[in-house]
Amino acid sequence: MLKKFRVTVDGREFDVVVEEIAESHGAHPAAHAQPAAHPSAQPPAAPQAPAPAAAAGPGAQTAPLAGLVVEIPVAVGASVAAGDVVAVIEAMKMKTEVISRATGVVRSIAVTVGQPVEAGAALVVVG
Repeated sequence: MLKKFRVTVDGREFDVVVEEIAESHGAHPAAHAQPAAHPSAQPPAAPQAPAPAAAAGPGAQTAPLAGLVVEIPVAVGASVAAGDVVAVIEAMKMKTEVISRATGVVRSIAVTVGQPVEAGAALVVVG
């Protein structure tokens, strides 16, 4: 019997298919340790390329370092004040809060959680 599971590793999701194998009497569990090829199993998704550090327009809150976006605590249309956290980036197991430099309304969000970004990439636009 095949079962599908979604596994999250370091914030990245993977869909896996696992085959349940019934053990026969007297057989050692290691005898079944060979991986079974399944034609419907999908290869892992290609890693996302980091968001380029495009020229950030007025009101753009940018990534202070390269890393992985792990949280976006604001939504489009939300009011933010200067000093509010608008995104969190993880790099080398350390989380860095991205603080809004402007007071206003979130006009757009240029990234998604789980997306790698380069230093200087626009994350959230406040206007």
